[in-house]
Amino acid sequence: MKILIAADSFKGALPAQAVCQAVADGLRDVWPDAEIERVPMADGGEGTVQALVSATGGVERSATVRGPLQGELSAGFGLLGDGKTAVIEMAAASGLPLVPSEQRDPLRTTTFGTGQLIQAALGCGVQRVIIGIGGSATVDGGVGCAQAVGVQFLDAQGRLLADGLAGGDLQRIARIDASQARARLKAVEILVACDVNNPLCGPDGAAAVFGPQKGATAQMVEQLDAGLRHLAGLIRRDLGLSIAELQGAGAAGGLGAGLVAFCGARLKPGVGIVMEQLRLAERMAGCDLAITGEGRLDGQSVMGKTVSGVGQLARELGIPVVALVGSIGPDASRTLDIVDAYLCILDGPMSLSHAMDGTASMLRATAANLARIWSVARR
Repeated sequence: MKILIAADSFKGALPAQAVCQAVADGLRDVWPDAEIERVPMADGGEGTVQALVSATGGVERSATVRGPLQGELSAGFGLLGDGKTAVIEMAAASGLPLVPSEQRDPLRTTTFGTGQLIQAALGCGVQRVIIGIGGSATVDGGVGCAQAVGVQFLDAQGRLLADGLAGGDLQRIARIDASQARARLKAVEILVACDVNNPLCGPDGAAAVFGPQKGATAQMVEQLDAGLRHLAGLIRRDLGLSIAELQGAGAAGGLGAGLVAFCGARLKPGVGIVMEQLRLAERMAGCDLAITGEGRLDGQSVMGKTVSGVGQLARELGIPVVALVGSIGPDASRTLDIVDAYLCILDGPMSLSHAMDGTASMLRATAANLARIWSVARR
């Protein structure tokens, strides 16, 4: 019996490595001689650095950068085992949890620290940078990040604007000079883990959809959207790129658009990037069973989450796949198009704290039960 376990973290309860280990322990309780490979997963958001570093034998590094409100902080990034690839989570430098709730204001927050993380990674001599852009505190169109990697923004008088531009500064920009940054980044492949399709501007854009959760009032949303439209016009005029309607341009407050325009990045589904780096197709080939999982399963899980990526790959390879999850939400049955079955690990009514504390033991017990059911079915 050959089994591959490719599960994501159960957010707030267990990291992906511990999830995979608990599932493996449960399977071995029933199948002590099974060949089991554990592949901790992520979808490009929280946990991506840890998952990729761990799986490739890489190392974690840190750098002192500016946080979203300009204060200094220490942010981590990963160097993968190939020695050529760095992985960054923008939330480590520019994430919403870094801003106290009473100070959340996307007119003031900047992605400058994310650009500093890119600079730190380039200083390690890498040839590829993977950037997960979920969980941002910003709606600055990526201009702060761009400044940190050498893009220059000038005002109407031709004066260089100071580092750390934020969402409220976009309309001050009159000209963009990205020549130095583009020359430096030309030899570097930048992949952006992006799981939303929102354009940069308009009712489905970065400001309107994501601004309120970052502290924007209705008036701020209008100002931010106008600033992003202004920025898109400058990018079209000065850089020759039309990014306003690009799918994913509105991700992370427009950082998706900024990384494409200023750094020559490519936007790709996050779980696809992770699976490619982990050679998941190669490792899954020939398995009798694949097991995936994450903290919550619902109708949105089909949209680029770990369960979706692993499930689709298993289907392509003709391998049965089962998802173990912490909770089941609305329209979870939609995932039956990509997994053969899903099982909730909860063994009865309980408080959230009790469920979080018991995640490992419940995962182990559910995996053991899955193995018993599988054995009966095979007989």
